[in-house]
Amino acid sequence: MNDVRVALVTGAGRGIGAGIARRLAADGFDLALVDLTADGIDAVASEIRDAGRRAVTVTADVTDRAAVFAAVDAAAAELGGLDVVVNNAGIALVGTIAEATEAEVARLWSVNVNGVLWGIQAATAAFRAQDRTEGRVRKIINASSIAGHDGFAMLGPYSATKFAVRALTQAAARELASEGITVNAYCPGVVGTDMWVEIDRRFAELTGAAVGETYDKFVGGIALGRAQTPDDVAAFVSYLAGPDSDYMTGQAGLIDGGLVFR
Repeated sequence: MNDVRVALVTGAGRGIGAGIARRLAADGFDLALVDLTADGIDAVASEIRDAGRRAVTVTADVTDRAAVFAAVDAAAAELGGLDVVVNNAGIALVGTIAEATEAEVARLWSVNVNGVLWGIQAATAAFRAQDRTEGRVRKIINASSIAGHDGFAMLGPYSATKFAVRALTQAAARELASEGITVNAYCPGVVGTDMWVEIDRRFAELTGAAVGETYDKFVGGIALGRAQTPDDVAAFVSYLAGPDSDYMTGQAGLIDGGLVFR
């Protein structure tokens, strides 16, 4: 292991994932950027290289366990090891529980839950294959949601996947603590990204609400009075990836501006 910290981020081509990658690069990490296609990650990698950090890109489908292991192994080989793996990739599903189809739920679960599980497994294998640097904590960071703390109407199966991420995070934290690996999750709320544009559009389609109405309703419930940005989420992930969180594990922290309180 060299002295440079290395992080891998899935779903890094846009939105929250791209924000996390940029922030970790600013924190001094070299980055491995993983996404389903190269379109977004190539641009983010270029930004990171322009800022003076190394960045590699790997295309992989997080629902494919072998592909996730291959992506993690390739990143570790090219960048000289791994310190942090951020399992960020995820998708949404808007609709009633009564009308959710088998295909929709299977795809949702495969990305949001299996993708995190494979990421935890691949990160653990990579960390175990490395020489453990004394005093350096390795970190796995998973994407949950406010919907992992509260089950939201019209987001039932999605909420279930995010509750599942919290369970995986807690169990993995207990299993891996003795190896110097922490496992935590971050739980965003209403983020101004393409995912929320799609969530709002689907709410409008299914409920008859005007486009923008559902988004505005959710934002109106935020104590701090605004939607969050990818940078807001990335700042919390920066803490989870850094040394100040070395004594924290098994937690799923809300970063939502004050929408869900625990």
